[in-house]
Amino acid sequence: MVMGLSLKPEHLRRYANVARLLYKYGGEQGANLASQAGWQTPEVDTAGDRAAVIANGETDADPKPEQLADDLEALGPTFIKLGQLLSTRSDLLSQPYLDALSRLQDDIEPFDFADVERIIEEDLKAKPSRIFSEIDRRPVAAASLGQVHRALLRDGRAVVVKVQRPGIGQGIVTDLDALAEMAQFLDKHTEVGRRYGFERVLAELRKSLLEELDYRLEARNLQTLGENMLRFKRIIVPQPFTDFCSSRVITMQLVEGQKITDLSPVVLIEHDRTALAEELSQAYLKQILIDGFFHADPHPGNVLLTQDGRLGLIDLGMVARLTPKLQEALVRLLLAVSEGRGDDAADIAIAVGERTDDADEEAFRRCAAEFVGRHHNLNVKDMSAGKVVQELFGIAAETGIRLPQEFTMIGKALLNLDIITRTLDPEFDPHASIRRNANDLMRQRMQEKFSKGNTLSALLEASDFMQRLPDRANRILENIAANKFSIEVDAIDEAELIKGLQKIANRITVGLVIAAMIVGAALLMRVETRFTIAGYPGLAMLLFAAAIVAGAMLVYTILKSDRK
Repeated sequence: MVMGLSLKPEHLRRYANVARLLYKYGGEQGANLASQAGWQTPEVDTAGDRAAVIANGETDADPKPEQLADDLEALGPTFIKLGQLLSTRSDLLSQPYLDALSRLQDDIEPFDFADVERIIEEDLKAKPSRIFSEIDRRPVAAASLGQVHRALLRDGRAVVVKVQRPGIGQGIVTDLDALAEMAQFLDKHTEVGRRYGFERVLAELRKSLLEELDYRLEARNLQTLGENMLRFKRIIVPQPFTDFCSSRVITMQLVEGQKITDLSPVVLIEHDRTALAEELSQAYLKQILIDGFFHADPHPGNVLLTQDGRLGLIDLGMVARLTPKLQEALVRLLLAVSEGRGDDAADIAIAVGERTDDADEEAFRRCAAEFVGRHHNLNVKDMSAGKVVQELFGIAAETGIRLPQEFTMIGKALLNLDIITRTLDPEFDPHASIRRNANDLMRQRMQEKFSKGNTLSALLEASDFMQRLPDRANRILENIAANKFSIEVDAIDEAELIKGLQKIANRITVGLVIAAMIVGAALLMRVETRFTIAGYPGLAMLLFAAAIVAGAMLVYTILKSDRK
């Protein structure tokens, strides 16, 4: 028995699977990690697995990254999604493994059409023949979570219907519980676990997978992204038919086209490839830096080129959201990277990151600055904004700084975006695109900040500040009067210090009086009087005028005295 782990048979099987992967692909570090965890029981015989691996000629150096992708595919949907998540973690895996896992697909055998009909009838409360005039029995695609069929609605509109694989939810939940127990155990009992935080990785996987299992969320994601992309005429997002959607069934508009990577150069020549690459780049920058809601899995299989020369974004099961703070940090970070300012990029990353006990900020600044500078000098063909974000994530982890988990999703999205834009236009420069669109991005961010809703929020904050200002000013003055106000300086001139404090007190007092006059004038504006100025209550207008004059004099006095 391994202390701290469940002995449920279904969990033990997953423990053994993970231990085998560690021994086969983790090299000496993976073996040590499994040994530290104590996974050498009859139920999890990692030592035996290790011997079998070596006996078969698969030494530490022999397994290929592609084999890891194959092994994860064989273990089922949970491990396929885990591999896709690990493809964003340059802090955990080397670049060959990241490249192999980034191409991980989950195309598997389709399930029976009778199950498709049964699930549609159970969820939509009607037989498929009453909803669709036609439905293709052969799926367009079959993945680990579900499969897609072409169909026609009763009114003749062409759609695709995605149906969830029967019983898939319970199996994924069981796998996630087993992996979560292992992650928690590793974080508590191994140095590697404490450093990298496997629980956080599994929490991200659980959130992503459970969201993908609810097709109603995907329908809402399609609607949201469709609204956000309206101004991009070369981008199309299929819209759902909400009357025919449920947690296991989603019916959406058919977008016919070819996968970007399946297109021949002859086909691409027929379209304005540079304009398509530029518009797609603009669209994703808007999603990430303005909307704070972006398609987190734009791999080439999820981007289609339609016959009318538009790019269709499909499969929105995996999306990510960003807080305004992270958005602002990303704007500054991407601009710093695109302009080769490594020191600034490092400072921005540290500001939004979390420091571990053994964090080395100076080492991170040095390594990050060297990496950004080296990357900035690469040829256009070798540049990749996504790789830069992923590499920065890896450098941060090595130096004890944990960047927000959202950075992994951004890195993956930008990496896939680089692949698509380079396929469309091999000479496309992502950094130049960021710089070209920087002014527009900042203008949009300012408009978002001062939109109607945000203006109301700012006014409420200002009101709260004004309400708290008198009390805070009183406390400052009371501390000064009680001789509790202290300033630490190396050398002081007491006379000058007293004069300075008097100036501070006078300015605060005048400021409070002016604020009171403004508040009083605002209240008097609601009182109807015969005495008016320009149609407004006269006393209120006089108070406003007096406040303006007093404020102007205060500003003039401050500027004049400070200049002296």
